[in-house]
Amino acid sequence: MAERILIVDDDPVQRRLLEAMTGRAGYQTLVVDGGQTALEAMQSADGHAIDCVVLDLVMPDLDGLGVLARMCDAGITVPVIVQTAHGGIDTVVTAMRAGAADFVVKPVGAERLAVSLRNAIERSTLESEIARTKRSRAGTLTFRDIITRSTRMRAVLRAAEKTASSTIPVLIEGESGVGKELIARAIHGSGERRAKPFVAVNCGALPENLIESLLFGHEKGAFTGATERHEGKFVEASGGTLFLDEVGELPPAAQVKLLRAVQESEVEPIGCKRPTRINVRIISATNRSLIRDVQTGRFREDLFYRLHVFPIMVPPLRERSEDIPDLTRHFLARFAAEEGKRIRSISADVVRLLTTYHWPGNVRQLENAVFRAVVLAETDDLGAAEFPHIAAYVGDANTEPAAAAPASDQSAAPETLEIDPAEAPLFVEQDPPSGRFAATNAMLTERSVMIDLIDTAGELRPLSEIESDAIRFALSHCGGHMSEAARRLGIGRSTLYRKLDVMGLVPTGEEPS
Repeated sequence: MAERILIVDDDPVQRRLLEAMTGRAGYQTLVVDGGQTALEAMQSADGHAIDCVVLDLVMPDLDGLGVLARMCDAGITVPVIVQTAHGGIDTVVTAMRAGAADFVVKPVGAERLAVSLRNAIERSTLESEIARTKRSRAGTLTFRDIITRSTRMRAVLRAAEKTASSTIPVLIEGESGVGKELIARAIHGSGERRAKPFVAVNCGALPENLIESLLFGHEKGAFTGATERHEGKFVEASGGTLFLDEVGELPPAAQVKLLRAVQESEVEPIGCKRPTRINVRIISATNRSLIRDVQTGRFREDLFYRLHVFPIMVPPLRERSEDIPDLTRHFLARFAAEEGKRIRSISADVVRLLTTYHWPGNVRQLENAVFRAVVLAETDDLGAAEFPHIAAYVGDANTEPAAAAPASDQSAAPETLEIDPAEAPLFVEQDPPSGRFAATNAMLTERSVMIDLIDTAGELRPLSEIESDAIRFALSHCGGHMSEAARRLGIGRSTLYRKLDVMGLVPTGEEPS
């Protein structure tokens, strides 16, 4: 998605000329005819989607300087390029002091306007990234620092923002790499505890024999090697927020002590005779299905309901592809500054390429891809050559239909059409109460490509059931080849395994070669 430019001019001819020039430069445009209308557009729900403003200084209702003053009062930080037919030095100085990023004189040329827009947007992106980094290190990150244009993600942030002023336990759910810790930091930074510590603990990375000591602390001499007293993460986060990442990885013994800490607001360090009172806000996160872990006995049910008071589900990046261009520019500005490279632009073709890719590793994978591209870059512009793996994957996906055999050519029909699913089950279904496995009959055969949307009672079937039928058919159609089935379904292989786990299905053996 291209950057969005707000054009503000009371002259209809100038508006059309500016709209045409910005469009040719590769930007989206929003055109208004007055200063008051421009302020309303910037303060609307979509105002955060405006990347730059081209503002006429001389207008009848509210002039450009008035707009700049009101933007400053409202805390609107969108870069502004002012334009006027009167290019005196006093006008330039006044506009710059009022907060303008650049100044052009009417009639402006297309090349001059394009350079001014690019420089203003790049400078704004870099300044925003520097400020965001400072706030992150200071523990004052807020929801305004989270980059998104997705309506789904905005709804998630609105829900999370409501928890900031409370101490309600929050459980953030989502795939690895979607930004769960970022949301946790924003909750902390937007609440009353922002001046206190934010302590993050990756529960999956803690050694099992040291979990209790690291979380709850120990006294000197409590066990071999305990040469000094250790307070533990709960006490370390006193007054602030304790973020338990991958909380589903905790072993049963630690879950018992965690339940007491959450329930009684006290911890008992190893070797200590009396418990220690704590005042900690608990935010936990997981990429697992905790409710399924509760059903299988892997996670305590009482602890689950203590943590699952306010659940927040973060959508994966492939379901909010409109965020990819802004995230790419964000990472590009950061890594270019860190690596000391002058990267002037990223082509529209590359943005389309990145938007097409399905990103199984979510935002973290995009961040690493941009980092790699910046290191590989030998020019001022990023192209597809700097994203070779993604270009190859998207290219293969785009050429696949052309390589498929025509339906009328019976001799070239795929071998998978001859597979009888009843001969050897491609997957087995687990019976959760007993733990036994039994082969399941294929619900869909190779030739039954119609999936019912209505059940026998005439009601719409749940989406989960329809998705389950589609996955079963894909596995049967691809002969049990997990990678091929995932590719044809347009999802990652890890996502397919996760969906099979939710369905209670597991592969019967090694994937066919």
